[in-house]
Amino acid sequence: MVAGLEIKKHIFMKTLIIPDLHGKSNWKLMIYQEHPDRVVFLGDYFDCYGEFSAAEQIHNFKEIVEYKNSDKAEVIMLIGNHDHHYFPEIGYTGTSGYQKGAVKYELERCIDENRKHLQMAYEFDNFLCTHAGVSEIFMDQVFGKDGWNIDDIAGELNELFIHKPHAFTFNGIDGYGDDPEQTPIWIRPRSLMKANKDSEIKKKYIQIVGHTKVLRIDSGKSTGGRYYFVDSLDTNAEYLVIENKEVTIKE
Repeated sequence: MVAGLEIKKHIFMKTLIIPDLHGKSNWKLMIYQEHPDRVVFLGDYFDCYGEFSAAEQIHNFKEIVEYKNSDKAEVIMLIGNHDHHYFPEIGYTGTSGYQKGAVKYELERCIDENRKHLQMAYEFDNFLCTHAGVSEIFMDQVFGKDGWNIDDIAGELNELFIHKPHAFTFNGIDGYGDDPEQTPIWIRPRSLMKANKDSEIKKKYIQIVGHTKVLRIDSGKSTGGRYYFVDSLDTNAEYLVIENKEVTIKE
């Protein structure tokens, strides 16, 4: 009987997707409301343009790590472009919001001490979660045309970050990041959809990403149900819940 209950929980696992926080602590309310089995943070824990102090941002980030270590849920902490530049081996890349001076050393120390908790991508069911999205053009450029596995994109990207973290630095001509070859922490929605128009990635995965601010989370209809752009916490309190492969927009 117990085994049967465990199987049912696995099949109907409730996943909470939390958009870019930039220091905000309202992730706690989302967890309290949803009681999820799995939580996916889409990155950008830092750089709030003056809304929160560096100490508040670090405290909030460490509370997420503490929650992850509590084993109350499976917790995935993805890397955003506003986290990437605080890895000591990366440093300032020209990204807006970067906190310089003595503060940057505190942020770098925080990231470095907790890097084992951070990853670049995560897959579950037919969903692919990254901070900004995965372009087939980027995958071909980095791994070679036949050098990557469509069935393990998250694994490929996580390994790439471990061995070549600079591969995710801003890459392209457009200053906003609206280039099809742009990296999975920088690409913008228009270029992401353009790059994957006839790709195997689009056929296999529904991509869930943050990074680009939206007024409301679209139900997926405007993207053919293949993309959810969810960076909405600066405009409202929307987030995603996925249960039994069904996506629900909550607030």
